[in-house]
Amino acid sequence: VQLQASGGGSVQAGGSLRLSCTASGHSFRSYSKAWFRQAPGAEREFVAAIRWGSNEYYSDSVKGRFTISTAKNTMYLQMNSLKPEDTAVYYCAAQLAGSEYQDRKKYGYWGQGTELTVSS
Repeated sequence: VQLQASGGGSVQAGGSLRLSCTASGHSFRSYSKAWFRQAPGAEREFVAAIRWGSNEYYSDSVKGRFTISTAKNTMYLQMNSLKPEDTAVYYCAAQLAGSEYQDRKKYGYWGQGTELTVSS
């Protein structure tokens, strides 16, 4: 499966943005899917995951502000109440298994990343 992330941009703190990740080459439905992000100088970190189409998981830093969802062959990340610390390159990822959803090493498929900048 090939993944294409889009929707990044520049917003002010408190604003909202929605990222999209479109899959091609194979049905997205059977994959566990996630969003990760990487800030400058930092390691790539888990943001949110969705398994079996409905089980959602979030990092503590985004819980209550971000929502992950899927529709057909696209995954979304709705981001509300954005903070400057959300600034990062956001990556979508997928894996056929569903375990250890927070571990980036478990994901074999990655999108190219889309950049989000949140200004104060």
